[in-house]
Amino acid sequence: MRLVTVKLPDIYLEGIDELVKLGRYSCRSEVIRTAIRDLLKNELWFSDEELNSTRKLEPNVGNVNAGNVRYIKIE
Repeated sequence: MRLVTVKLPDIYLEGIDELVKLGRYSCRSEVIRTAIRDLLKNELWFSDEELNSTRKLEPNVGNVNAGNVRYIKIE
């Protein structure tokens, strides 16, 4: 993993710290990684089933593989 520095509003940090305090996550980094992963899954990454469904609606949709990540690209 690579180290990335991010500035966050205090309210975000307080929420992250509360999740750690409640034992939902082991550390701040885990919370942030999970949030980023979920964002990418919702906004960029698609399963094969979702990709096939999208192709039925939009025939010009292609797929691009980046490592083990699949996302769609409108051509």
